[in-house]
Amino acid sequence: MRVSELMSKHVWTIGMADSCHEAAARMCREKIRHLPVVADDGTLQGIVTDRDLRHHLFGPGIFGHIGNVSVHTLLKAHSVKEIMSFPVVSVEPAASLEDAARLMRERKIGALPVVEAGHVMGILTETDLLRHICRADELCSPEVECIVVSYP
Repeated sequence: MRVSELMSKHVWTIGMADSCHEAAARMCREKIRHLPVVADDGTLQGIVTDRDLRHHLFGPGIFGHIGNVSVHTLLKAHSVKEIMSFPVVSVEPAASLEDAARLMRERKIGALPVVEAGHVMGILTETDLLRHICRADELCSPEVECIVVSYP
């Protein structure tokens, strides 16, 4: 099976100049944990995750201000470009699911932007893979309808 058959085709992205506050708000609103970061021309530049946002808030230059300055203010003061992970690990739509899953395991990442000619075509997450495994597993109970994951 190919990545293109399982990936989520509707992908929420964010711009490099957008604030960390906007990234956190979008993640909460859409109940997602990964936002590919794109340039003005739509090319993939990086990825920002809920973990990146937490590490930012608990970093030595920020954590000391929590309690004195609102978290909203602290998140608005920094751009996504400052905290995003790059270079981003991605796959092409024609990649096999096995190769994508292996890459996620080896790199210890929860999502792979699916990229063609530098542009984001979709995203493959660990939740997508778990849903696929559960559907394919004859031992799964018929009552299993969804897998719940945490989000910010």
